[in-house]
Amino acid sequence: MTGLLIVDDEEGVRRSLRKVLERDGYLIYQAENGMEAVCVVSNHMDSIEVVISDFKMPGMDGLETLNEIEKINPEITRIILTGYATMESAIESVNAGIDGFLVKPFENAELRLKVRECNIRKRLKQFVSQQVLSAMHMDGMSIAPRNRRVSILFSDIRGFSELSEKMGPREISHFLNSFYFTPLDNIIFEFDGTLDKHIGDGIMGIFGAPVSYGNDAARAVMCAVKMREEIAGINRRLADGGTGISIGIGISTGEGMVGVFGSNRKKEYTVFGRAVNLASRLERLAGGGQILICEETFRETVHVVEVEKISRAHIRGIDRRMDIYNVIGRKDPLAVS
Repeated sequence: MTGLLIVDDEEGVRRSLRKVLERDGYLIYQAENGMEAVCVVSNHMDSIEVVISDFKMPGMDGLETLNEIEKINPEITRIILTGYATMESAIESVNAGIDGFLVKPFENAELRLKVRECNIRKRLKQFVSQQVLSAMHMDGMSIAPRNRRVSILFSDIRGFSELSEKMGPREISHFLNSFYFTPLDNIIFEFDGTLDKHIGDGIMGIFGAPVSYGNDAARAVMCAVKMREEIAGINRRLADGGTGISIGIGISTGEGMVGVFGSNRKKEYTVFGRAVNLASRLERLAGGGQILICEETFRETVHVVEVEKISRAHIRGIDRRMDIYNVIGRKDPLAVS
């Protein structure tokens, strides 16, 4: 059952909101101030999915409360509820990344609809990158299938089968989400990439679509370098537990067909083409800690990273032999912001 936390210093408001929202099947939690709300979320991280907080409360106000809750779990849907409907409050909430804004008094149907709408939009962001959502809002045609020059990044854990045999399903799920998917996904967004999908323990990122910044290959490679550094830091923190992660990364640059593909049942924004196939092949060739890039990626990133030439190899599915390069590290940390 999905948990929903109501934060309000007035008991009557909490009771009224509970009565309305229980109809939608939520497991209701309550707090009468910000500090109590933070404690409730800390103790029920796995169950609370939505928080509705009054804006004006003694002590921590609603915005401060929701900002603290985001630090605990950024995936929680956060909605401000207030009778002080000033433009300043609305702007402040939007700038803080609040997912919804409700003004008192409100109709019960409006409240239920707003909660569902905000929660669906928040969950959608878990499956569709912010770049794709922005493109959909600005120009629906920008996500129609088209040829684009892109850089594709694949990351995968080495020895995942052995790792999974040491843990139960819940333990491996928590481990992957906390120490692999979450930090590496965030790095893709940090470098303005589009998170395409997770494939088992693999991660696929697109640089150059739906938005190109002119230095897409460089951002892809610098993203990979930071991923490797992040995993090294995580392994140092996990050293006492004896569990670490080793990843291999492959990056390819070239033409691809990007856009929304799929059936009436399921569609997704993704990319097809030679660059995708080559990046996947390079990732499979990469050893633990290696970042392998193709010739085109090397030519576009020689100014930002140090590399070593591996070999002139024949790669399955590619009709010619090609040079492969292993990324040693960055030349200039400020080369790509």
